[in-house]
Amino acid sequence: MCGITGWIDWNHDLTQKRNVLEEMTATLANRGPDAKGLWLSCHAALGHRRLSVVDPEGGAQPMIKERDGNTYVVIYNGELYNFVDLRNVLKSKGYHFQSNSDTEVLLVAYMEWGPQCVEYFNGIFAFGIWDDKNQTLFMARDRLGVKPLFYAETSDGIVFGSEIKSILENDRIKAEVDEAGLSEIFIMGPSRTPGHGVFKGIYEVRPGFCLLYDRSGAHLRRYWQFESKPHMDDMENTEKTIRELLIDAVERQLVADVPVCTFLSGGIDSSAISAIASEAYKRNGTGQLHTYSIDYTDNDRYFKANEFQPNSDGPWVKKVSEYLGTHHHYIYVDTQQLVDALDASLYVRDLPGMADIDSSLYLFCKEIKKDATVALSGECADEMFGGYPWFHDTEALKNNSFPWVRNFEERMKLLSPELYQRIQPKDYLDARYQETLKEVPHLPGEKPEDAARRTLFYMNMIWFMTTLLDRKDRMSMGTGLEVRVPFCDHRLMEYVWNIPWEMKNCDDREKGILRRALKGILPEDVIMRKKSPYPKTHNPSYLAAVRERLTTIIENPNSPLLQFVNKDKLNQLLSARDIGFNKPWFGQLMNGPQLFAYLIQVNTWFEKYKVSIK
Repeated sequence: MCGITGWIDWNHDLTQKRNVLEEMTATLANRGPDAKGLWLSCHAALGHRRLSVVDPEGGAQPMIKERDGNTYVVIYNGELYNFVDLRNVLKSKGYHFQSNSDTEVLLVAYMEWGPQCVEYFNGIFAFGIWDDKNQTLFMARDRLGVKPLFYAETSDGIVFGSEIKSILENDRIKAEVDEAGLSEIFIMGPSRTPGHGVFKGIYEVRPGFCLLYDRSGAHLRRYWQFESKPHMDDMENTEKTIRELLIDAVERQLVADVPVCTFLSGGIDSSAISAIASEAYKRNGTGQLHTYSIDYTDNDRYFKANEFQPNSDGPWVKKVSEYLGTHHHYIYVDTQQLVDALDASLYVRDLPGMADIDSSLYLFCKEIKKDATVALSGECADEMFGGYPWFHDTEALKNNSFPWVRNFEERMKLLSPELYQRIQPKDYLDARYQETLKEVPHLPGEKPEDAARRTLFYMNMIWFMTTLLDRKDRMSMGTGLEVRVPFCDHRLMEYVWNIPWEMKNCDDREKGILRRALKGILPEDVIMRKKSPYPKTHNPSYLAAVRERLTTIIENPNSPLLQFVNKDKLNQLLSARDIGFNKPWFGQLMNGPQLFAYLIQVNTWFEKYKVSIK
């Protein structure tokens, strides 16, 4: 895993701009702490920061290859889990390899198949390839959007990078926001519109898209989309296929030349990945699997069950770890660490995010990085199999908006009248919803209820899942830890997409088909454990800390936040007694303390990034 950045300029000699490329690349040091590399020509400048995972000696970047008098240069962030298979195919076509790295396989695949190479890849990736003879840049992002990729066009070319901060380091791009950017911050919150970079003129290559850039401009193409078709397998074969695909995905993603571990919450998703990984370790004689869990100081005293978090993880973590025989590490975060890390998590994301859900994950990954370089995590099973409460709420099928958006009108009352008038929150939210509706790949002839549920799944895949994947990548790579997500294997995703709801929800349980597929891999009570999301702090000291910090911000007349909020309404909320941990403000993403923390991050963002309004 790495960080990439680059710059194409048709009207200037970029060999004279090495210092700019150096600065752009330096912003990505956390993503790639092991090495850096630069490549410059007259019209192309490419920078790379490396986290060495496979072939530390042979995988240095930018990687350059020559063929038929042409020069190809690649910068790449990600992992190809089928690179050994691809290398054998390419060898049969007469290619020779100088390394054992997947980077070389990716570059040679482009030399052989051109832009269609992405259709051969199984992995997580964001990369750029410069074709010197044809003066073109080809960029692509993996199918589900595990790895990030942003870009901004200029009057003379294009600037791109793994993170927005690398683009902003180029003086051709300004830290500006207009109505759309303000809407993303104050309406959509952490769940950013797909393809939107928030800053004016900055865009994101969406999951499953590639971009060819030449002198005529940027040409975007969607190379992958869910395909809706009848599911032909019976229950037994469906269970078997899910099991086989998941095992294969986990085992492929264990390949590395550095220590690998797993996240373990005691829930079905992380427990399944840990079980498969542990069995593979035992079978291969690799040794004992290390697992990691996070909790909060004194959470055992303050935890209160609610509909979203019915029980705490601790006892389940212990049970699963002992059952699998893993070497388990318990990581605890206290309130002051959580509050202090709000700034660090903002910086690694470049945008206000999921508040303490971000900062706790950042601290968690920072501790894991002391022992390991790669971790496997259970993200995306809920979006695939229907694990969230709204999948089981018939009203959600009739709701003409995103199911996780709650208390919207109440939340919008916190905006200043001027901002409300400028961005028209309800219209903006509705427009984003309608845009997504048009993309849903419906199955011709399906019943209205099935069509509505397919829409619900698509909304979760395109919005909610990408939000969580963005969080996972930015918080982990911000500490130099690579996190892989086996449930995001596109083969598994494609298969599960078409499993009918009655089968997914078999036994009248959320993720029922997954539970059946995992029988024999995990203890029965773990398989039947009710979903509990990523753990949050329930310590009242956290609410007190963010309340105090936000109060200080709004009492400072120079705080940027003041121009965007209704100060009286916010003061009422700050002084309310019932603004606690169990009251959702943005679906599962934002309760009272998280809302305060999010506004703290917004204020810090405007200050740190010197954001101007256009």
